[in-house]
Amino acid sequence: MVSAIRQLHRRAGEPSSRDVMRRIGRGVLSHTTINAVLRSQRVPRWEPLQHVVAALDGDVERFRSLWIKARDAEEQTPTACDRPVAATAPLVGRVPETDLLRGRIVEVAGGRGGAMLIEGDPGIGKSFLMRAMSTYAETLGCRTLWASCDELSQAFPLLPLLDTVDGSVPVEERISPPAATVFQSDPAPADRMDLVAAATERMLAIIDELCASTPVTLVVDDVQWADATTMVALRRLVRMARRLPLLLVMAARRIPRRRDLGILRNALPPSGRIRLDGLSDPEVVEFVAGTAGLRPGPRLTTLARTAAGNPLYLTELMAALARGDALSTVDGYMEVTGDWAPRSLAAAIADRLEFLSKPAREVLRTTALLGAEFSVTDLMTVLGRGINQLLPMLDEAIDAGVLREDGPHLAFRHPLLRTALYEETPHAVRAAWHGDAAKALAGAGAPPERVARQLLPAGESDAADHWTAEWLAGSAHELIGRAPHAAIPLLRRAVARGPSGRPHHDLLCCRLADALRRTGDMAGAARVAREAAARTADPDLLVDLLWTFAETQVVAGHPEAAFVALDRALAGSAVEVRHRAQLMVIAARIRSGIGQVEIAGELAGKALDAATAAEDLPTTARALSALAAICGMRGDEAESLRLCERALAIAEGDATLADLRLTLQTNKAAALCNMDQWSEALDVAERVRESADLTSNVLRLGYARCLLVEILFNIGRWDDALVEADLVLDSQPDVESEAMVLGLVAMIRAHRDSDFDGRDLPDHDWRPYGGRVVVHVLLARGLAHERAGQPAEALRLLTQGLAESEEATVVADLLVDVARLAVTLDDQAAIRTMHHHVENLARRSAGLAFHTLAPHSIGLAARDPVQLSAAARRYAAAGRPLPQAQALEAAATALADGGDVAGARAHLDEAREIYAALGAEWDLARTAALLR
Repeated sequence: MVSAIRQLHRRAGEPSSRDVMRRIGRGVLSHTTINAVLRSQRVPRWEPLQHVVAALDGDVERFRSLWIKARDAEEQTPTACDRPVAATAPLVGRVPETDLLRGRIVEVAGGRGGAMLIEGDPGIGKSFLMRAMSTYAETLGCRTLWASCDELSQAFPLLPLLDTVDGSVPVEERISPPAATVFQSDPAPADRMDLVAAATERMLAIIDELCASTPVTLVVDDVQWADATTMVALRRLVRMARRLPLLLVMAARRIPRRRDLGILRNALPPSGRIRLDGLSDPEVVEFVAGTAGLRPGPRLTTLARTAAGNPLYLTELMAALARGDALSTVDGYMEVTGDWAPRSLAAAIADRLEFLSKPAREVLRTTALLGAEFSVTDLMTVLGRGINQLLPMLDEAIDAGVLREDGPHLAFRHPLLRTALYEETPHAVRAAWHGDAAKALAGAGAPPERVARQLLPAGESDAADHWTAEWLAGSAHELIGRAPHAAIPLLRRAVARGPSGRPHHDLLCCRLADALRRTGDMAGAARVAREAAARTADPDLLVDLLWTFAETQVVAGHPEAAFVALDRALAGSAVEVRHRAQLMVIAARIRSGIGQVEIAGELAGKALDAATAAEDLPTTARALSALAAICGMRGDEAESLRLCERALAIAEGDATLADLRLTLQTNKAAALCNMDQWSEALDVAERVRESADLTSNVLRLGYARCLLVEILFNIGRWDDALVEADLVLDSQPDVESEAMVLGLVAMIRAHRDSDFDGRDLPDHDWRPYGGRVVVHVLLARGLAHERAGQPAEALRLLTQGLAESEEATVVADLLVDVARLAVTLDDQAAIRTMHHHVENLARRSAGLAFHTLAPHSIGLAARDPVQLSAAARRYAAAGRPLPQAQALEAAATALADGGDVAGARAHLDEAREIYAALGAEWDLARTAALLR
């Protein structure tokens, strides 16, 4: 039966499963189902078989007769030890898990999605359970997609999911390989990020489109090997599954333990997590009986129990015994009758290799270089052979159970099979093969991460390193954008073995510095950038190196070192106008970062004029970005948004400005916050976080997360804010980001915890470096003094912050608390100071937030319930519960002072409901006393 299908396929010209799908009609059968029919080692179901036969112009009636005979023969076969258990053995001991997954599949077929994570040791049955469930999903009309991660793909973002999604769409819609136009870019060194984020968005959009036509089951195996980008995409898919007919089923080993896998696990409810353990002794007997066709005898039972209930070991054990003619029927039982038995799981699995011909084994050694899963096209490229030459060996390996179909790729049935082949080749030979494979793939135009995947284990040799340096000079920018962790060791090797003065040396140093910066190694990036900048004669490289160096120094809290380097470069006689403009942009960004708003504004304005005159669009966009941030700090949010949009229009579609786009979107989100458009700000900030995470841009990821903590705090999602804050603090952030987040966490604790005393706040007060006020630390310190019965000290701190900050946003954040404390203490000087700042903000702020802060502050000073009630309504409309409750509380006090007890009680009750929802116990205790 199987051979008849293959003969029909060959006579039809071996069309791809996608071509067959087109002939049948889209939506009738999935790509996976067609592949299963064309390549299956067992009898397929009749319904898909008849569609495939008809599409290949075969005799449907003849095949029906063949199918009936094959089905009857399969059902009557007493033993099938020489085949994978997945084809014959029942699901033993997995009834609850099977019922749960079947229920989820029924739900997704009905339009309700969800996500599941199956965890367990290698070979415990995770993949088998998922394959059985994917088959069941297909019977209910679901499209099934299957992705597998492996150790070699960890340095390459999104590779497993991209390959899987590409296999489900027409060629013209694919993302890779070779990553289509989405990754075809030539980024400048200053912003070496490609479009991994864009590829992710496209991949998710394709899944969304697939779900629009039919329910989808997406299976992702071996998630413990997933790269960080894939982990982020999986978390997004978990969220997508809540609104789509999408069932995401993931499998992972419990070791190695990964923090991001823990985050993914915690994103699922307990009902979405399955843990598989070994089979019990009775289940082992049942499993062996189902595989062998007879109950096992005493000796076979004893041998089977050494498998610790692991279904894979049991399966391979039975297959190895059958191949060794060590099984026979004794008194109605299946028993071990020979002396041979495999010594271990690895021995049982590797036993399959002994039955392969020499040519097949030689081909498989090369496939082992390509990983546990591989592209046949890559195999053809590396071996330099056509498909007709390779097909007999591949068919033999599939028939022997060494390889299996995996969507558009082939894969080893078990990683230990690949390991056995890989390790039997001497290390030196293996390294040379990897080097040759890298050259062959590069020559065929393969994406850089597939080339790097071979270069990493290739070892070091003069010839290999010379070729690698040449290749990196042209490909490192793209590789860094997609897989910086893979680029770093290759760049280190090339830089170390190529002394200064050799071709490409300074360029590779520049690339290495940027890759280190992007992965968070600021000290390493600074060292490489400083040394390379001191010797390079290329002005373009110098600017890029200084950009990297300056950013590392700001993050480390040493902006003065960046100023020295920039001043030295600006004083150089060979600096062109466009280079001078670029350096002034860097200086403006640093000045604004330490709170020197006016100096930063002057530098950014000059840089914009110079860049415009030089018609340098990238530098123009960067100057606009710096000005946008400065306008936001000045309080002119409308102008900040306008400049952001103008810069984004220039940067749109330019792959060299991907990093700048993240900065601009972060600035845009901040401006939206200051205009009380919190929902939009949250959406923009979340997109920035995901894009930065996907592209391994540690710096932008940190800034986006800090902004998210602030937004979540302001909109009352304090528990979410604390989770995001933990992620920021775990990532070893820069000094200012750490201070900001610690301040926000302390503010939550000040409102919630009875024992809050402010001791967890940073030691460096509220100006970590350069004089810039970190307002959240200042507010938290004020709350600590207030809770300790020291309101005067709290007021002194906050008014000092008002006097020392040039930033309108800082002033606006301090106004309400200054007004509240000044009224409480009857401090007229502080009240006058507050009015002075309100007037200044009124002249320069276009932000909607100001129009809420002003009536709140003035209403507090005047004890005016009308203005305070109006402020509360504005806060409610903006979705800011804490200041809404505070305005309501102040209005209640003013109403009570005016004799309107009923109105006061109504306002206070509403405030208390908000405090209770926030868990603000300190505020509830205060209002309880006020209510009495």
